[in-house]
Amino acid sequence: MNDAIRLRAATARAAIEAGTLRGSALLAEILAVPFGERDAWIDELLGFAALPADAELPRGSVPYLPCSVEEIVTMVREVPVGADDILVDLGSGVGRVVILAHLLTGARAVGIEIQEHLVAEARARCHALGVHGVSFEHANAAEIELDGTVFFLYAPFNGEMLTAVIRRIEAVARRRPIIVAAVGVELDSVPWLSARTTSCVSLMLYDSHA
Repeated sequence: MNDAIRLRAATARAAIEAGTLRGSALLAEILAVPFGERDAWIDELLGFAALPADAELPRGSVPYLPCSVEEIVTMVREVPVGADDILVDLGSGVGRVVILAHLLTGARAVGIEIQEHLVAEARARCHALGVHGVSFEHANAAEIELDGTVFFLYAPFNGEMLTAVIRRIEAVARRRPIIVAAVGVELDSVPWLSARTTSCVSLMLYDSHA
């Protein structure tokens, strides 16, 4: 990342901290960054340091890797996520999806993460940025009761753990229509979900009909 782009990120971060950069104005800032620089720019913008090390994970969990900006922005625009939604990121890491989606839409956003040190980092970032309407829970997504309108999964689980998480999401879908956004995990065999493609080849959206 060159100095001009890094300075632009610092200026935008100051505007976020002041509460003046949100929604479409923030989206325009992101889209103005060259495509290949956007992930690094978002990390600079939100103040994320080097990728944190994983703690010991239970069987079925996947080591933390941050989701790309392209997938987050596409999800926000093509769901579309609105201010009245509750977005839940299952396996939220340090909060890149949750924080950015909230800043872009005003939606209430919740991150569920099993690694306590990642939850602490996510909360610290929100505090530093002055971001409200976002929360993080240190919990196993296969065991916690869920609620929301949009659920985001970036390849966070596999095997029996994924099956258990899908059951938790299904319980919400029986109460209200929901949308599941998935990256790196296929849910085509889930009978109560209907797939729709997106403009991002790695992202799938699924509408519930339970």
